[in-house]
Order: sequence, then C-alpha cells, then structure tokens
Amino acid sequence: MAQVYPFRAFRYNPERAPFDRVLTQPYDKISAAMQEKYYAADPHNLIAVEKGRAYPDDTPQNNVYTRAGAAIEDWIRNNIIVQDSAPSFYAYTQEYAVPETEERRTRRGFIGAGKLEEYSAGVVFRHEHTLSGPKADRLELLRHTKMHTGQLFMLYSDPQRRIDGILAEAESSAAPATEMRDEYGVVHRLWVIADPQRVAAIQKAMEDQKLVIADGHHRYETALNYHKERPTHAGRIDPNAPSARAMMSFFNTRSEGLTILPGHRVAAHVHDFSWSGVRRYLEPWFAAEAFPFSSEEKRAEAQKKFLGKLVSARQKRGIGVYPAAEPQKRAFYVLTLRDGVNLAQLLPSVSPLQRELDVVLLHEGILEPALGITPQAVAAEANLTYEREASAALDAVDSGRAQISFLLNPCDVEQVMKIATSGEVMPQKSTDFYPKLMSGITMYRVD
Repeated sequence: MAQVYPFRAFRYNPERAPFDRVLTQPYDKISAAMQEKYYAADPHNLIAVEKGRAYPDDTPQNNVYTRAGAAIEDWIRNNIIVQDSAPSFYAYTQEYAVPETEERRTRRGFIGAGKLEEYSAGVVFRHEHTLSGPKADRLELLRHTKMHTGQLFMLYSDPQRRIDGILAEAESSAAPATEMRDEYGVVHRLWVIADPQRVAAIQKAMEDQKLVIADGHHRYETALNYHKERPTHAGRIDPNAPSARAMMSFFNTRSEGLTILPGHRVAAHVHDFSWSGVRRYLEPWFAAEAFPFSSEEKRAEAQKKFLGKLVSARQKRGIGVYPAAEPQKRAFYVLTLRDGVNLAQLLPSVSPLQRELDVVLLHEGILEPALGITPQAVAAEANLTYEREASAALDAVDSGRAQISFLLNPCDVEQVMKIATSGEVMPQKSTDFYPKLMSGITMYRVD
C-alpha cells in the first residue's frame, strides 16, 4: 500500500555549516527565545527558513516567505547545502534520556520520500484534526522555498522488523554522515543508504504497510494541497512529480525506543471551583486514594508515592489530581474507575475505541461534567494549558497559576494505530512523541 522512494536529499555541508549550529527543532516547537538563539548561532541557521523573523515594514515583495526562498537559493549557490549524488534512504537514530527518568533509549527509523495520499485512500491515516492557520502559513512558505525542511513523523507496524535489520547493517558498516547533540541532550545520527539492494529491500518491506501520522499533520496536508495546485499536464496533475511525494521519517511501532509522553492538563479560571464538589460528583464513578502532606518536607515523599500509584493504576484507568487547597488540607489524589462501571453510560457520546483512552475519560467524564470545561472552552484555550512534565503541572497549582492539575499516564502506541486506522481521531494534545525530529537534517526539493 505505502509507496516509499529514495531521494537525493539536500544536506548541510559541514565544512561550511556545522550541524550543531544550523539545525533546528520543528517550527511549531520554536519559542521566541529559541528563535533568537538560532539566529545568533550561525548566519546559515535553518531558522531563517523554518520560522523566520517578521518585521512591521514587510511587504508582498519582501517578507518572511520571500526571504526564506531567497535564503534557500543562496545556500544552494554557495554550497552551504549540497544535494546527494544518488537517490538514497537515510537511516536516522536518536539517542535520548526519557524526561524525568534516568532511562536512556535509542529510536531508529529511516527517511524517505513517501507518496502523498488522500486519507480516503486508506493508506495514510491521521490521529488528530488540524487547524487552518498553521496550514496557511506552511503552504505560503512551501510556495516560496519549494523545499521540505521539516520531517513528517510516520508510524508503520512490522512485527518481523525487516527494515530495522537493514538499518542496523547500514549503521554498523560506516560512520554516520551527520552526528550532533541538540539543546535537549538528544544525539541525532544519520547514515546514507544508497546501495540498490538495501533500497529495494526497504521499498519491498513497506509495500504492505499502512501509515499513521504521529506528528506533522499540518505539514502533511500542506504538502498535499501544494501538489494539487501545481501546473497540470494535459489537464491532469502529474502523479510522479516531485510534489506528489513528501519527505517522511518512518518508525516501526514494533521497534524499541518509541516514547510517547502524556500531556498533563492544568486548569484555571474555572467558575465556582470546588474540589469537594468535584469529588461528590465523581463519587459514583471513581474511587479516590489520597496522599496528604502537611509540610514541604513531607511533600516530596507524598509526591513520590502519588506518582508511583498513578503508574501502577494504569490498568484501572488511573488519573492523578492535585487541587489547590488550604495548607493543612493539601493532598495528591489518584482516581480509579470503580469495579463494574459502565463506560457506555459514563461516556455515551464517544465510540467504544475512544472510551479506552484516559484522555477521553478525563475530558468527557470529568472536565466537562464536573468542572464545566466544554469542548468549545478547550478549543478556545479558555481554561486548559498543557505540560509535558509532571513537576511543571504540579508547580502550576503551588504557584497559584492553576486551580487544579490532572496527570495522565501516556497513551500506548498501539492505541494510536488502532484508532487512526479505524478512521477516528484523538483529542488535541493526546500524544507527545519524544524526542522531536530535527529540521534540516535532510531536505527534499519539491519543484
């Protein structure tokens, strides 16, 4: 089903542009402070393309998009980025520490040019909805640069791990062509796979795969829209044009090293908030185990027990809660579903697949009925913010920025695959695949 092709990537020339000074995080993860840091790092930093500065006196002739296009052309002319001589796949590994733990993992995948498909074709599947604003921005950028600089994070499932073996062989046979450590301590390594036999074997192994977008939904739909607006030949869009494909990083769900982090919910500005009222509402559905503490000295011990219980309660659909309270009444709580609870009765408006997600249980079973946080309020970001780290979610309550925080266990990757390939989508901020893929490690010309 999936059609995957080698391509001649443009890559930074390390003699002119050291990798650790020019590669960036994905555009949607770049804060204003990171943008300034990247600009200061090197005149050829990808930030000028990935998320360039906008100025008050920008014009249709001189703006963030025209400057990005000009930068790409200048870098090609001056050998800042150079194109590989042969169509290749690219083995890509990321060695990293799992946040808030001492565990180290290595995620292994490969980069190729995947054929763009409509979702209705049943080859590529999404697991979340997209927003119009980011797509408009990325489309205008693509029109001017004609280059994919950021990676699409794609999942496939191969229990035999055929491609993993090919990638391991390629990695052991040569030194990496690219190696760098990013600002989060993640070590990124890239190997070029141009050998025709390995290329053919990878393509063959991918033929029967369905692909799920783990990260990059906006960029995928942007690439598809860009292809549709390309000039036609004899009234038809060329299915073999470079724009008919997008640069993708492919990862096997059956490989070691995949990490999904939870998106903890932090709630504020809730009208008439009362934790005792919330508990009374939830009593028929959830049992609550409290981890009280009366001083800062005892807080650390209570927090450790609380987080441990949250993990161990995963099968019982554990949800962690930390409400604001008077000093003598402070406590962490772990909510678990009571035995015999009918999820169809508790969550009548969602599908059976969705009912198996803790994030849906939280939103549909707690946030909306018990706190009045509606889907419309969530979309408007009126009450909720999100934190990757549990400590940050708890600190939001202690600092007074939040009235209550909810901690979740991470979603399982097989749940993501099952929901997506069934044609359903998950709530926003349900998954956080860690670490992110570096932009600019390879680049794909679409015109």
